[in-house]
Amino acid sequence: MKRSPSLLFGVAFASVLLDQWTKHWATDHLAFREPVNVVGELVRFTYTRNSGIAFGMFAGKSFPFYIFSVVAALAVFWLWSRHPRLPWPRQWSLALILGGAIGNLIDRVRHGEVVDFILLSWRGHEFPVFNVADMCVTCGVILFALVWTHEPQEPVTEAAGTESAGPALASAPALAPEKEGMSGRPDAAAGSAGDGSGSPLGPVAGENPEHRPIP
Repeated sequence: MKRSPSLLFGVAFASVLLDQWTKHWATDHLAFREPVNVVGELVRFTYTRNSGIAFGMFAGKSFPFYIFSVVAALAVFWLWSRHPRLPWPRQWSLALILGGAIGNLIDRVRHGEVVDFILLSWRGHEFPVFNVADMCVTCGVILFALVWTHEPQEPVTEAAGTESAGPALASAPALAPEKEGMSGRPDAAAGSAGDGSGSPLGPVAGENPEHRPIP
């Protein structure tokens, strides 16, 4: 299917809007408070700020991590411009990556840090705190890896098949008489090459054409 700018920017805008709204909610309701259990201890909300990249990695490092968000957004536009036809899973993957990258880029430009508030834990093991933008980027990258390596096959239309078979069908009548003269009537062809009597080899040596005994 043809790429849809409305799908790309629509999904990206919805991702940014949801990310910014949840970060604003977390700042108002979770800052300086105890973690809130959502699904037991499996899913909890806890407020934190991340100066590193996604999932709290490289926090505290003095590096302009917003560059990664800019590079991700540019890569999305580059891939989008190179492929005029994109199946909808590929378009969704690019849209999610773009929305997540812009969502975190807004925080880094405004505050120099990113608000994280989603905490997952399983049997005493805690996953790094993340946000909606991180979820969008992660889901987009996974979807990208699953579908981008499989090139879509264009269906062969009936018109295309007829057009490709046209020259062969058109040349068939022209070759038919030639083949008929060569192999369709072998006796007549051989007879005309002999004595005209219809015998393939003509009179045999020592044979009387009039069937009279030789004295």
